[in-house]
Amino acid sequence: MKLTKKTCWRIGLTTFLLYLAIYYWPAASKFVSVLLGAAVPLMLGGVIAYVINILMGFYERHLFPGAAGRKAKCRRPVCMVGAVLSVLLVLYLVVRLVVPEFLSCVNALIKQAPAAVNELLQNPYVQKLIPPDIEEKLAAMDWPGLIGKARSILLSGVSGAAGAVGSIFSGAVTVLFALIFAIYLLLGKDTLGRQCRRVITTYLPEKWERRVMYVLRLLDGCFRKYVVGQCTEAVILGGLCIGGMMLFRFPYATMVGTLVGVTALIPVAGAYIGAGVGAFMILSVSPIKAVWFLVFIVILQQLEGNIIYPRVVGSSIGLPGIFVLASVTIGGAMFGVFGMLVGVPLTAAIYQAIRDDLALRDGRAVPVRDE
Repeated sequence: MKLTKKTCWRIGLTTFLLYLAIYYWPAASKFVSVLLGAAVPLMLGGVIAYVINILMGFYERHLFPGAAGRKAKCRRPVCMVGAVLSVLLVLYLVVRLVVPEFLSCVNALIKQAPAAVNELLQNPYVQKLIPPDIEEKLAAMDWPGLIGKARSILLSGVSGAAGAVGSIFSGAVTVLFALIFAIYLLLGKDTLGRQCRRVITTYLPEKWERRVMYVLRLLDGCFRKYVVGQCTEAVILGGLCIGGMMLFRFPYATMVGTLVGVTALIPVAGAYIGAGVGAFMILSVSPIKAVWFLVFIVILQQLEGNIIYPRVVGSSIGLPGIFVLASVTIGGAMFGVFGMLVGVPLTAAIYQAIRDDLALRDGRAVPVRDE
């Protein structure tokens, strides 16, 4: 390799930047963390805009296929409002189905608790476990000291509740700014896309421009198909749960099935979260049915996780089922729920990129991806 003046400058600049990154790493990492914290509303708004844009694009293609003139100008705001209202309607129906019944179940359990405790205390086996000198032990306890400890715990709980209220308010403000940013992105997505494309074509060489555009189109296609496939899988799982609960005569079939379907948007672990809440609700009717419901959910989740999920989500993004399971497992172990959500489409993008590269090396044509 022949050393030129330009190569020496690159080596020197790279070495200097590496030295600065190592020496000032604590300050740099703190600055990056503060910057990312400040950008949370923008990143959340981008995610919301991307998800809503999928439904918005569906409305634009089917409701206004050949709009021109004034209709074309009104198409985007109308479709955006329709997409947002559709999402809000789904959220409202879920809350309307789940929350009132959940509160009624909690009230029923509270009302049944005293009678259940009295019946438990009258059981001869339980009475054998209770010490005969329990009254003397209760009289000998330091009640003033216990009251003081309870007071301190209560005060700490009040301060914690104030902090929780502050966190909720901060989260609400973050979501509000994210929604405003998402609306701006959706309304100006064409202009923003042209500006980003112009920056890429202006400042990058033609070879790198093609690579960057290829990667962006590949990621967009994989994430778009993954979102659609994940929603489809959640609807299938919710429908199977409702049908199975009706077949086995479990109470709250529609409500619990809806909850399980919504929580199934979180890969693999989401359905178990909904199952736990559903079992708690069925417990207010029959403890035996709650146990059988958990058995039913475990079997259904195994069916969904090993057959339905890999086929529905994997086929929609062109990823074999074994890679879907591997990406969910590894992503969840490394980054939790976020890793589960992002691991599958990222793995699909890498898988497709390798397939395209192998096709080029074998002299076969690579499918053209849409803009």
